[in-house]
Amino acid sequence: MSREKLAKLTEMPGIFMGANAPYEDARTVILGIPMDYTVSFRPGTRMGPMSIRNVSDGIEEYSVYLDRDLADYLYCDLGDLSLPFGNVVRSLEVIEEASRRILEDGKFPIYIGGEHLVTYPLIKPLMEKYPDLRVVHFDAHADLRPDYSGETNSHATVMRKIVEELGPKQVYQMGIRSGTREEFLFAKEHTNLFLEDVLEPLRKVLPELKGYPVYVTLDIDVIDPAFAPGTGTQEAGGCTSKEIIKAIHVLGDLDVVGFDLVEVSPPSDSSERTALLAAKLIREAILTFNSNKR
Repeated sequence: MSREKLAKLTEMPGIFMGANAPYEDARTVILGIPMDYTVSFRPGTRMGPMSIRNVSDGIEEYSVYLDRDLADYLYCDLGDLSLPFGNVVRSLEVIEEASRRILEDGKFPIYIGGEHLVTYPLIKPLMEKYPDLRVVHFDAHADLRPDYSGETNSHATVMRKIVEELGPKQVYQMGIRSGTREEFLFAKEHTNLFLEDVLEPLRKVLPELKGYPVYVTLDIDVIDPAFAPGTGTQEAGGCTSKEIIKAIHVLGDLDVVGFDLVEVSPPSDSSERTALLAAKLIREAILTFNSNKR
């Protein structure tokens, strides 16, 4: 699949710092998913991808943590996916099509949301290719509801949909501190859920995850709103920005086959520090996971 064919699904050029490799040569591909049609509190995450790109030039391409530099890596930014505004079902189909094309081309995908529901169509082609796929989910919320106000397609149901399709105990949830009683009862039987903490439980389960393909989904609200206020549903009591950066590095020991970062909402953060943190996490993800691509 050429970049030109895939570009038919996108609506604007990508500008993430240093992302200037030709699609055919790139090992890592960045794609924005500007959808926030099912948010239940504050909208605005559809503006997240471009906000993150716009501030990315404010940080260095060099990672002092890893002693690696983006200048030494081949990656491209395809821009934002063109979605039919307000049409949830059709948007999910378009997102899945884009994910499938990137997977078929053998690229390592980094997706920028957008609301968390976008993870479901992004991960569907990977679940088909890797029946033994494991999912590492960083979030403040369990997202395990069967429906939200009667709607099964919701940012609050995304992990329930993935668990039901992937199978029990293949999803590892970190940093969770909000949800209904029913969600936590479901989690006891069907997921590996760790309350509040991120780094310690991740290190604990690392041996269980080794040897499996792993998809990582990171909702920015896993981080305490003191560090990342720019999100639609803030939840106090989260991890620090330092901890989530370390978590990305820890995941470098695994066979990570895809990564998304979702729920950055620029209208909730005039300082742009949430977008800056997200850009830094994406930089670390490129430098951590690029060499691990299958």
